[in-house]
Amino acid sequence: MRVINRRKFLGMTTSASLLSYAPTALSGKEATNRKLGVALVGLGYYSRDLLAPALQLTQHCELRGIVTGSPDKISDWQQQYAIKDQNIYSYETMHEVANNPEIDVIYIVLPTALHKKYTLIAADAGKHVWCEKPMAMTAQDCETMIVACNKNKVKLTIGYRLQHEPNTQTVMQFAETKPYGAIQTITARAGYKGGAPKTGNWRLSRAMGGGAAYDMGVYPLNAARYASGEEPIAVTARHEVYRPDVFTEVDEATFFDLEFASGAIANCATSVNENMNLLRANCSEGWYELSPFQSYTDVKGTTSDGKQLDKTTANQQAAQMDNDALAILNDTQVLVPGEEGLKDIKVVEAILKSAANNSERVQI
Repeated sequence: MRVINRRKFLGMTTSASLLSYAPTALSGKEATNRKLGVALVGLGYYSRDLLAPALQLTQHCELRGIVTGSPDKISDWQQQYAIKDQNIYSYETMHEVANNPEIDVIYIVLPTALHKKYTLIAADAGKHVWCEKPMAMTAQDCETMIVACNKNKVKLTIGYRLQHEPNTQTVMQFAETKPYGAIQTITARAGYKGGAPKTGNWRLSRAMGGGAAYDMGVYPLNAARYASGEEPIAVTARHEVYRPDVFTEVDEATFFDLEFASGAIANCATSVNENMNLLRANCSEGWYELSPFQSYTDVKGTTSDGKQLDKTTANQQAAQMDNDALAILNDTQVLVPGEEGLKDIKVVEAILKSAANNSERVQI
């Protein structure tokens, strides 16, 4: 594989002989046999160590392209995944994917503050969009993304992998069927204890979407929503910073309580300084929990009457991407549409408002 130098990389254009391409729905045998081409936008840890390997396990999609601002990474990706020269883009040339029929889906794997910009480029290029969570910085940004995808007749889905995970889906079913009676309280806690991010890391920048509330907060927030089966009506929140010399403008931990119309309360926490991984629902006639509930592997749990929530999936990301690919191929509703990401960001904005105002109760 030849290495593309930076000048050629930044000026790269796709072949003029390629025709403009718009995704079309397929059905039956054609849909089953065809694989969608996916291009990853951003080649950091999640793309490199999780999504790219998972794409080797999928049945309905495959890795065919990359978009990166680091030309030094190109050679390794080409050698490992046999990515063609014409399927490699810089951020400046990404719009040219419109002329590439080998790419059906653009997967946005960038800091949160960049999600809107590159979703709009992908949608305007006529490509379906998979966007990592959190969906965007503001609810208004989320709405703009949804409108752009609808206008261009492409599907938008948000990368909530856990909603594709079987034990999580059982908990979501419990929210509807209530086998243990009315849900009274929910505990949702997600966090990790990591080393201090290096200076300049986007996770230390509020403008880029850093801080525990954005970076990890959607895990307990989304879990509280799907475990209750309700949308919160109010929130009370507070931030904590334990290393003020490092976390100068973002929260290191956030604690928030969600209120639901049924009277249920969700006690939630997220942190980048403490290991947390629990989802529990206490009901009028019992309880159930997942612990861990948001790990990449081995999500499992139990119930008050001894049932084990221990279904397995070989790879969460592969299952997520195959489900999303089938929705495109068969032109059916995606499992986690942009509207789901929008609902979370509306609550995140309320969390930030509450925490900024001495934990005042904020209606949603």
